[in-house]
Amino acid sequence: MSMIQNQLELKKARQQALGSNQILQNLIPPTVSYTTQGHVLVIGPEDLARLAADKLSNMASRVILANGSITSQDEAHLELVMNAATDVESFYNKLKGIKGFLGQFQVSVEGDNGLAELSAVAIRQPHFDIVLDLSDEPCINLEMLPAGYFYVGQDAAKLTDALTQIPDLVGEFDKPRYVKVNEDVCAHNRNGVNGCNRCLNFCPADAISSIEQKIEIDPYLCHGAGSCTNLCPTGAISYDLPTPKALHSYLEKLISQFRQQAQVAPVILFHDDGVGRDAITDAISGDVLPIALEEITVASIDHWMAALAFGAREVLVLNTPATAPTLTQMLNGEMGLANQILEEMGQPQRLRVIDVEELDAIDAKLVVSNSWPVVVPMVLAASEDVNVKRNMLYQAIDHLNQQAAAVDTQLTVANVPYGKVVVNQSSCTLCMSCVSTCPTQALTDGGDTPALKFVEQDCVQCGLCESSCPENAISLVAQVNLNQAERQQVQLLKDEPPFECITCGSPFATQSMVHKMLEMVGEHSAFSANIERLKMCGDCRVKDMFEDILQDPEKQLR
Repeated sequence: MSMIQNQLELKKARQQALGSNQILQNLIPPTVSYTTQGHVLVIGPEDLARLAADKLSNMASRVILANGSITSQDEAHLELVMNAATDVESFYNKLKGIKGFLGQFQVSVEGDNGLAELSAVAIRQPHFDIVLDLSDEPCINLEMLPAGYFYVGQDAAKLTDALTQIPDLVGEFDKPRYVKVNEDVCAHNRNGVNGCNRCLNFCPADAISSIEQKIEIDPYLCHGAGSCTNLCPTGAISYDLPTPKALHSYLEKLISQFRQQAQVAPVILFHDDGVGRDAITDAISGDVLPIALEEITVASIDHWMAALAFGAREVLVLNTPATAPTLTQMLNGEMGLANQILEEMGQPQRLRVIDVEELDAIDAKLVVSNSWPVVVPMVLAASEDVNVKRNMLYQAIDHLNQQAAAVDTQLTVANVPYGKVVVNQSSCTLCMSCVSTCPTQALTDGGDTPALKFVEQDCVQCGLCESSCPENAISLVAQVNLNQAERQQVQLLKDEPPFECITCGSPFATQSMVHKMLEMVGEHSAFSANIERLKMCGDCRVKDMFEDILQDPEKQLR
C-alpha cells in the first residue's frame, strides 16, 4: 500500500472513530448568570478614552477615568477629541483598585475623604458593568482577565474588536460552572491545621481563595482552565465539563475503535477549543486523534497515562500563545514527572508538549514512535467516584509497568502528592491525631487494638498528619512507588498492647500514652498523692475519688 493510500485509510478510520464517540456531558450543566445594564467605564489617556467612549453612545452610561497624558498634539486629532463624547464626564482621581466581573465591577479611587467608589460618585450606581482599559499596562494584573474587562492598551485591532463586543453585553448571560468542590475529601485544612495549598498557587484567574479555612472557587471569575483540578491530589476539586470519569471512558472507546479499524496505535493530541482547534487541519497524519478541551490543562497526568495504557503510542499536548504562562509552567512540570515515571519503568518517553509551529513537521517526528513497543490495551476497571483521578493514574502506571520492565523501585521526587508516612515509634503515643486529620483515610487506627495503619497509594503528602502530631513523630517521604503490592498493602506503622486499668483490668489507653502522662505529671506536687489514679480507667478513677472523700469528709474542704 502506498503512503498516500495508507494516510487515506488512517484518516477514514480517524473520522469514523471521532464521529461515533462523544464525551458524555451533563445534559443540564450547572451555570452562573451575569446581569448587566450597560454602564461602561473607559480607562486610559483622556484623548483615547474619549474617542472610544464616543463610539459607545448606545450604552446606558459612559464614564472616563483619565490616567495618562494626551497621546498626540496633532491639531486634527485634538479637534476630534474636543468634539467626541461631549456629554461624558472625565474623572482624574488616582485609581486604587478594580475587582469584580461582568455586571459587578467595583472601582476604587482616591477621593477627598479617602477611598471612594467611582460608580457611586459618577453614575449613582453600586458598580460598573463593563470596563474598557486603554492604559499602557492593564489595571487588573491577571493572566486570565474577568469577563467584561477588556484590556486593549493602544492596539487598534483589539480596540475595534472590543467596541464590537461591548454593545452586545447588555442583558443576562449564562456561563458554565466548570468545577465543583467536595469539602469532605479536601486536604486544605482539617481541625484548624493547614495542609495542601496546591490549587491556590496555580489559578491564572485568581478565582480560588481560602475562606474560613475552606477552599472556595468564584464561578464568575473561573475560566475553566483546569489547573486546580489537574493539581488537586484528592479529587476534592473536579472538572464537571467533562467529568474525569467521562473523559477516561471516552479515551478508552476512541483509542479502542481506532486500533480495531486501522490496526495502528494512534497518537492522542489534546488541544484547546480556541486557538488550538484553529491551528489543526486535516493535513495532520491520519493516526493523530485530536481531542478538544476548554483548556489543555483540563486533561491531567491520569488522562495522559490512561491514554497510553488504553493503547495510544504517544500523547501530545498542543500549547499555544493563548495559554496562560502559569498553565504552561504547570503543564511542563506535570509532563516532566510523567516522563520520569515512564523512564523509570523502562517505557519510552511517550508524552510531549508541542507548539503550533511544530504541527507542520509533526509527521516526521511521529515516525520514531512507530518502532516503539506496542502497548497491550488495558481494560478500564470500575472505580468508585471518590478520587477517580488517583485510582486511574495508578491503574495506568501499573499496567504500563507490567508491559515494560515490571520494576518494583521507588522514584524519589520532591514536592509531589505521592509518597509515604514515616513514624518515629519511640515518640508516637498512638493518640490518633493524624488519623482524625487524614482526608483520604491513608492513615487508619487499629480498631479494638492500639495500632496505626497506612496505605501508601492513598497518601497525598498534604502534611496534615505531620502538622497535627503533638509529638512530632511523623515525617513525609515524597516518592512514586512502582511496587504495586507494597503501595496497596495495609502497613502497620506502630502497635502496642493496651494499658489495663490497675483496678478493674479494662483496657482504656495505650501503654505509651499512660507512660507519657506519668512522665510529664508524676513528679508534680498536685499529683503526688494520687499518681495511681492516672493508671485507672475513667469509671474507676471517679469511684476512687468518691471513696477517698467518704473516708475523710473534711478532705474536700481542705
